Amino acid sequence: MPPVIRNIIFDWSGTLVDDLPAVFKASNFVLTQAGRPEMSLEEFRAEFSLPFTTFYDRHTPDIPMPQLENWFHTSFRQAQDSVCELPYARDFLVFCRARKIRTFLLSTVHRDHFEAQCRVTGFDAYLDRPYTDVWDKREKIHEILEENQLRADETLFIGDMQHDIDTARHGGIHSCAVLTGYNTLEQLRAAQPDLIVEHLGELRRLLQEHDFNLKPAATDFEENHPPLATVGALIFNGAGGVLMIRTHKWSNLWGIPGGKIKWGETSENALRREIKEETSLDVTEIEFVLVQDCIHSPEFYRDAHFVLLNYTCRCAGQSSVKLNDEAREFRWVTLAEAAKMKLNMPTRVLINAVTERRETKATRTGK
Repeated sequence: MPPVIRNIIFDWSGTLVDDLPAVFKASNFVLTQAGRPEMSLEEFRAEFSLPFTTFYDRHTPDIPMPQLENWFHTSFRQAQDSVCELPYARDFLVFCRARKIRTFLLSTVHRDHFEAQCRVTGFDAYLDRPYTDVWDKREKIHEILEENQLRADETLFIGDMQHDIDTARHGGIHSCAVLTGYNTLEQLRAAQPDLIVEHLGELRRLLQEHDFNLKPAATDFEENHPPLATVGALIFNGAGGVLMIRTHKWSNLWGIPGGKIKWGETSENALRREIKEETSLDVTEIEFVLVQDCIHSPEFYRDAHFVLLNYTCRCAGQSSVKLNDEAREFRWVTLAEAAKMKLNMPTRVLINAVTERRETKATRTGK
């Protein structure tokens, strides 16, 4: 039987706290001070990498590092109030303490910023020892293991970037990538971590289910993981627009809100509940469109088999969207505009079906 996880090393930014807006703002300040054009958030997430000196080497190679650091930290301090704890982070840290898991921090975060953020979150109380101001984590990982007498096969590094996965591999320890931070699913998959999870809440559930082994025993996986029935809908508002949301779970592609049907729940009730949870919208005029098989989709962050029940519906009242932590952004667009977006495949199939149905109806009625 494989060794159980007894030690966890956390990354900070994008793993325990959300500081992306502040880092994005400070990085653009650096670029403008250096006479370079600002980046969009999407461009920044694609370009930013660790060690962060490589980012500067690509974009500001002629500026001395002390000057770059001064610009960055000056701007970051002004934006630091926007930094907040990530969903499930506190629960996971409490869970580790209750299970007597030893916890450490290995991060590039400046100690001043770490201390300021801990005054708000109190997360330092759940860490045995923080290692901050580490520019290249690969150069520190062996020292951490030796100083704290951590067995590599019992130690897990959790992070949100390729550099974190590379660091775990360099130290000979287990790695888990979370989709709550800087790197995209595609980037994290390229780094080949032992495990990818949506967030720390999912990791907690998996550790509990597998008795603190990182992966389940090699038993009949299919028998223990039957297909999941899910619902999702293309939501129309009063102006004829449709709601598109983008999630990290689906490779940052655009899609529709929805989720799993609970035991004893009708599909329409599940649809209303999922839409309310994910968008804060109440819906009416629910109409079934089609059912799709979604098996081993490479667009989804983990291997899965879904049976997708797809609907259309309308907002009941105001179309004021408030996203929960599952989605990154939303847009109201026309159906034609939605068809031109970077969609996940199930959503594209649904939009094509709805468009075809409308065109057929218009032909029949002569409108």
